[in-house]
Amino acid sequence: MIRTVFAAVLLLAAPARAEVPIQEVTSPGGITAWLVEDHNIPFTALEIQFKGGSSLEAPDKRGVVNLMTATLEEGAGTLDSKAFAEARDALAANISFDSGADSVGVSAKFLTENRDQVIDLLHDALVNPRFDQDAVDRVREQVLSNLRANEKDPGTIASERFDALAFGDHPYGSTGDGTIATVTALTRDDVLAAHKGALARDRVFVAAAGDITAEELGKLLDRLLGDLPATGAPQPGAAEWKLPPGVTVVDFPTPQSTVFFGELGIPRDDPDFFPAFVLNEVIGGGRFTARLMTEVREKRGLTYGIGTYLVNMEHADMLLGQFSASNDKVAEAIKVVKDQWGKIVTEGVTPEELEATKTYLTGSYPLRFDGNGPIASILVGMQMDGMPIDYATTRNARIEAVTMEDIKRVAARLIRPEALQFVVVGQPEGM
Repeated sequence: MIRTVFAAVLLLAAPARAEVPIQEVTSPGGITAWLVEDHNIPFTALEIQFKGGSSLEAPDKRGVVNLMTATLEEGAGTLDSKAFAEARDALAANISFDSGADSVGVSAKFLTENRDQVIDLLHDALVNPRFDQDAVDRVREQVLSNLRANEKDPGTIASERFDALAFGDHPYGSTGDGTIATVTALTRDDVLAAHKGALARDRVFVAAAGDITAEELGKLLDRLLGDLPATGAPQPGAAEWKLPPGVTVVDFPTPQSTVFFGELGIPRDDPDFFPAFVLNEVIGGGRFTARLMTEVREKRGLTYGIGTYLVNMEHADMLLGQFSASNDKVAEAIKVVKDQWGKIVTEGVTPEELEATKTYLTGSYPLRFDGNGPIASILVGMQMDGMPIDYATTRNARIEAVTMEDIKRVAARLIRPEALQFVVVGQPEGM
């Protein structure tokens, strides 16, 4: 079954937009994918996401999905680590794996003439990874080295403390990289179990862009993924929001403090999401004209940069912010953020701010679709987020439809100055 919907997708970063069809392809075996065909260049980008990621882990196995994912390319089938790398390079293919709190990701980019061989290689990596003990040990040492470095990184310390305060014992409350203790204790059997639990057909999302037809992609899906287990490990439940308001200081010897702050967010499928998305851009988006950049950086010189962002995870939604400031300026910067948080509720935004923000958001969106790789990545992300297949076409219209009344209503609902928590890593003065 193939269903086609036309979506506004910019194939090149140019002023003109091109209408191209996004096809929903269902393989004979029942695996679905979204596809954008482009036969101008004999090259295809394939993106695969398995929902679950490190949130599937038990507390004493933290870091196992990360270790498993990092070891997938260290040999598969009859090929050891060195032979696998040589085979990949001989095919001029790019294959990579990554993991996060909610997913395990697979990216592959290959020439059409090498498609079959690359898919065979990737199939072995996904279905028949070797997980040789020497490879597991070697990758483990790399992970442990990163964990040791993270112990000295203020940004990592701040984000991990914030997550612990927000989510407690839920997997979101601790890093998916694991700790030195948990990663050191992981065994090869743990890695094998994580592979079986994380990579299964009941949680897979696929997107492709490039020189491949719907029929070819359908056959490829079964060939690549059909041998995976039908079901994987159970998904975790909702993450209870436990974040207390206030300021938490983590003493760390550095002349500049790193600050993470935030509160509860809004679900991606909430009717008020797009007004909240626009509101966030007004408050702390990526432009120098955002409220917090203007007030904290431009007017007062308290930081080099500050930003806020809506974070929508599978089991939690957040409105977060981040900045760094010298220790003698942190207290003032936090006060300004609190003041601006309150003013957005009491005073709202101006019509000029709203129109400028909508112009920026709608104008910058097509620039993301600047090649097969980004297109495939966007399409698989849309599926993971539960977006409709025509989202690329309707997204800008939804932003344009946001009114001043919408912003006022959502600000009163979402922005809660009294709920803000600031995690400060450094040695801030007067706090």
